[in-house]
Amino acid sequence: MSFYQEIYDLVRQIPKGKVTTYGNIAKMLGRPRSSRVVGYALHVNPEPQTIPCHRVVNREGRLAPGFAFGGPDVQKQLLENEGVIVNSDNCVDLEKYLW
Repeated sequence: MSFYQEIYDLVRQIPKGKVTTYGNIAKMLGRPRSSRVVGYALHVNPEPQTIPCHRVVNREGRLAPGFAFGGPDVQKQLLENEGVIVNSDNCVDLEKYLW
């Protein structure tokens, strides 16, 4: 299985109403220095309807400025639709929502 497929399989497991970080995904997959690869894999997500890449944020909880499927406003809306509060700085409280 390719690393991208491992990323997609793990991201599918993030429950609604929760987020995780690029770095956490990389660590969970045994490649702690690969958070940028995780970001790129999600940017080219082949199945955005089934791979919820909107649930992945940076290490500070900040939304992706280049969210590939409509920008940060779309990512914010998708998260808010799941009950995740996004503050005015486009950040999520990781203490509350981290998976």
